[in-house]
Amino acid sequence: MELTYLKTFREVAKCGSYTRAAESLGYAQSSITSQIQKLEEAYGAVLLERFGRGMKLTMAGEALLQYANDIYRLHEESKEVVAKQAKGTLSIGTIETLAAFYLPPHLQAYRREYPDVNIVIQPANEPFIIESVKEGELDIGIILDPPFTDPELHSSILREEPLVIIVNPDHKLKGQNEVHAHNLENESLILTEEGCTYRAMLLKVLKGNQVSFSLSYEFGNLEAIKQCVIYGLGVALVPRITVAEEVRKGQLIAIPFVHPECRFYTQLIYAKKKWKSNAFNGFVELLSGGSGFNYRNE
Repeated sequence: MELTYLKTFREVAKCGSYTRAAESLGYAQSSITSQIQKLEEAYGAVLLERFGRGMKLTMAGEALLQYANDIYRLHEESKEVVAKQAKGTLSIGTIETLAAFYLPPHLQAYRREYPDVNIVIQPANEPFIIESVKEGELDIGIILDPPFTDPELHSSILREEPLVIIVNPDHKLKGQNEVHAHNLENESLILTEEGCTYRAMLLKVLKGNQVSFSLSYEFGNLEAIKQCVIYGLGVALVPRITVAEEVRKGQLIAIPFVHPECRFYTQLIYAKKKWKSNAFNGFVELLSGGSGFNYRNE
């Protein structure tokens, strides 16, 4: 059986559609259909069934997908071994904040050491990143969370990321040295999208302290959040690293948000069963180097 058929099967399972899988792989849709049919003939089972406008895995398909993922992973590992572990692709899942404000200098340093490694950054929310790392769809995840543990994953803290309430320079909180939950009474909040861990923490803290607030806007884009705060449309909770430039220019004021639950850390995660190439280890060591934390979940 050709490895190509299993790769196509994985892509259809991921996309939930023959059409989108064909677009992703650069095949004609008829080729996708033919490959899946040959795979079903080889296994003597229906692997996919139509569900609404898309395709859904059958029980047989669910079982095969696990093996297909392992086979594809082993194939990629074998290619890298043959290439002396200096080439290949490293897939990294992370949130927008860290992709934009934390990773770039590390990627630059890594490129100098491993110029032939192709790095693919997958921006996503943390539940997606964690699940994708577990499933082997991502090599590495970089998340922003309280200390994270999972029996299937290795995790290590890279550094603490202070969170701040950002306000317009004319806002009434501008003179505060720190912000507590009660200081946000009746404030208009501008929030990140659902799935963001520090958004969930803020809402939990406010509700737990019975603080009244209004939800003005929700954005999946930090730049939009910052611009709305600059224009006085509300206040927002963001990592301090994301607003350094605006604070320097006097466009925003950043005030530490103080609460026992407001301790967030940039953390690196990968599957414990993950095969570790030289290029993989080089990236992990680069990010872990100089960390002031000893916390690890082995």
